[in-house]
Amino acid sequence: MKAFVTGGTGFIGSHLVDTLIANETWNEVRCLVRKREKWLENKEYTKIPGDLHAISAIRKGMENVDTVFHLAGVVMAKSQREFDYANVDATENIIRSAEKAGVKKLVILSSLAAAGPSNGTPKSEGDPMNPVSMYGESKKRMESLIHEIAPKDMSITILRPPAVYGPREDQIFTLFKMMKNGIAPIVGNGYEPELSMVYVQDVIQGIIKAEKQNQTGINTYFISGEKITNWNEIKDIVATVLGKKSLAIKLKPQWVKKIAGAIETTASFFGSYPVVNREKANEMILEWTCSIEKAKKELDYHPEYSLEEGISRTLRWYKKHGWL
Repeated sequence: MKAFVTGGTGFIGSHLVDTLIANETWNEVRCLVRKREKWLENKEYTKIPGDLHAISAIRKGMENVDTVFHLAGVVMAKSQREFDYANVDATENIIRSAEKAGVKKLVILSSLAAAGPSNGTPKSEGDPMNPVSMYGESKKRMESLIHEIAPKDMSITILRPPAVYGPREDQIFTLFKMMKNGIAPIVGNGYEPELSMVYVQDVIQGIIKAEKQNQTGINTYFISGEKITNWNEIKDIVATVLGKKSLAIKLKPQWVKKIAGAIETTASFFGSYPVVNREKANEMILEWTCSIEKAKKELDYHPEYSLEEGISRTLRWYKKHGWL
């Protein structure tokens, strides 16, 4: 079988490519590569030069392909227009190109951000979608577009993970690094708001199982860890793994917004856009939890990594590769 992967140079995508290459079911793995190969360097895959708006490159990548794994997207941008261009318009290019190439199976990565915060009850797939950020709005628009334009004879599985952590991840990593240095910034009291998280290899499990779903139509699933957690628990696990406690700095929601605003304003003077920004602050102060019951029943998805094991594996990788 042949696979075409977008986002293969990124955090989640590179783990997927590793899994596909190692599985003899796939005799060719093609990856759309815009510039640098990053995590794909020296691996046995077929490079398709181009980006998500290079139609000729996308069509070349899809020739005689069995499955398209569309993981590419933008998580940080200054405007809704930029988000939509990268996450909505690009997905339209993928679906229309797949239709012309005769590809019948697509797995597309969305996000819990598209559904919005949970507000006391874990989000399920049938709940209304109420994103609170431009990123979440772009993913919601992406999902709506898929329902509008997808051919009836195509099988599309949309996956919505919450915060994904693991080796090669560089945003949640910033928090782990601060904890190693003895400081643990925590929103709220540490127990609330709660959050869902998922180790990257469990996301890959969900993607692989989603690929095996072959009935026509569009199916959507949350893919997350088994248990809902909080920042106090995460802080304690990190302290145990690193053998070093960190001081909890508990931040009220209004402080988080003010700090993020100051960081974003300062960064703008240098022509950059920081990881901690006003958009991110709007998400950080809310509860983000989801239910995986539908994925368990229909995809036979079962998380293999506890939070303790996932964080331990992640921190060991960071230390081994000199990140910590």
